Amino acid sequence: MKAAVLVQAGHPLEIHDLTVAKPGPHEVLIRTAACGLCHSDLHFIDGAYPHPLPAVPGHEAAGIVEAIGSEVRTVKVGDAVVTCLSAFCGHCEFCVTGRMALCLGGDTRRQPGDAPRLTRTDDGSVVNQMLNLSAFAEQMLVHEHACVAINPDMPLDRAAIIGCAVTTGAGAIFNACKVTPGETVAVVGCGGVGLATVNAAKIAGAGRIIAVDPMPEKRALAMKLGATDAIDSSPEAAAQIVEMTKGGVHHAIEAVGRPASGDLAVASLRRGGTATILGMMPLGHKVGLSANDLLSDKKLQGALMGSNHFPVDLPRLVEFYMRGLLDLDSIIAERIPLSGVNEGFEKMKQGHSARSVIVFDS
Repeated sequence: MKAAVLVQAGHPLEIHDLTVAKPGPHEVLIRTAACGLCHSDLHFIDGAYPHPLPAVPGHEAAGIVEAIGSEVRTVKVGDAVVTCLSAFCGHCEFCVTGRMALCLGGDTRRQPGDAPRLTRTDDGSVVNQMLNLSAFAEQMLVHEHACVAINPDMPLDRAAIIGCAVTTGAGAIFNACKVTPGETVAVVGCGGVGLATVNAAKIAGAGRIIAVDPMPEKRALAMKLGATDAIDSSPEAAAQIVEMTKGGVHHAIEAVGRPASGDLAVASLRRGGTATILGMMPLGHKVGLSANDLLSDKKLQGALMGSNHFPVDLPRLVEFYMRGLLDLDSIIAERIPLSGVNEGFEKMKQGHSARSVIVFDS
């Protein structure tokens, strides 16, 4: 199969021929239909976050099940599925207390001494799987707890972005923040995750949704997806939000991964408000609350992958799309072939559009 391989951090991905192993007892072989380009992948590609190399990035995908292992019970051959990087074991402390997104997933990967899932076709050398998936490839071999069956009528190019951007953004609203009707929400950063957050806040019935982004194109998209206001991320943005809401927002959600954005989210809160960080900040960076913030009962939290329960959440998000509540079409800026993956990431760096999605030939 063809796959985009990260051979060296800071260098473009290379298209290589890889061999994928046969499914083990709890594994699922998926023919990849589509995969979104996520900023998280770019962190690994640029070397900001370390990972064993060579590796195949890509983690926001959908496809069709081609084969299953002997113990698989959750999906069957022919199912349309969405994958999720937060593969869960089902029996650790995090899983059994309902925090599946925090599972370290050790039991969902092949163990030391087992044959690798991915190898180079020419010399048999190991290629590492990234984030349990490696979806920039024509096929994925994953644990059954890294995918979920969805409505077969769902278009798979739209379904793909549910696997990360939408799960993270919508999960922040529904799971981590538990936004109730009438509450005010500020969303800092209007890429794929931020736009999904805006859309989910509208679904949740937020009374006012303020989108913050330096790019006018993204602010316009946010308004289309449900924002009531859209402002530039200027140094005065927090003061604007406080003035607009007469004291600040109930929830400020950081969705871009920049230190200044985290500070803006905290500064936008009203008394008793909560700031939620979704973006991948530089390693070592700290976001904090002042003593006065703490005395005002303000809170700061993370929400890994939207604190999802993906076997339940993802099919529900699919149904939101099918019912016209979730606007995935506006989030997708372009559809590209696998060979255009590097150009897609260059466009991402420019920051003018939302999601690029790789669409594989059927």
